[in-house]
Amino acid sequence: MKNLINYFLITLLFFSFCKKAESGDGTPACIRHKIISFEKDALCSDPSVDEYEFQSKTVYVFSPGSCGADLGASVYDSNCNNLGGLGGLRGNTQIEGQDFSTATFIKTIWEK
Repeated sequence: MKNLINYFLITLLFFSFCKKAESGDGTPACIRHKIISFEKDALCSDPSVDEYEFQSKTVYVFSPGSCGADLGASVYDSNCNNLGGLGGLRGNTQIEGQDFSTATFIKTIWEK
């Protein structure tokens, strides 16, 4: 009986931690997973991920940092679909045909 209670408590704890990891501060789980990979692959010492409102939806800008003039930032929606890139060699400023300067900064989700 004691083993059954311990099993139940461990299972309950496991599922409660999983739920917290998914909800967090409202950042989608797929974005959090991308941040983990992004951090591992970062070339610069100052990469960051910022949340914006753009075209009436929440988007996330993964900026590689300032160690390379030709490095571009990737923009993802809340379903982790890549909407395009900003900056880079071409100095792109548009995502889905609209200038990204119209986006509203919400908050920084992660920075190194």
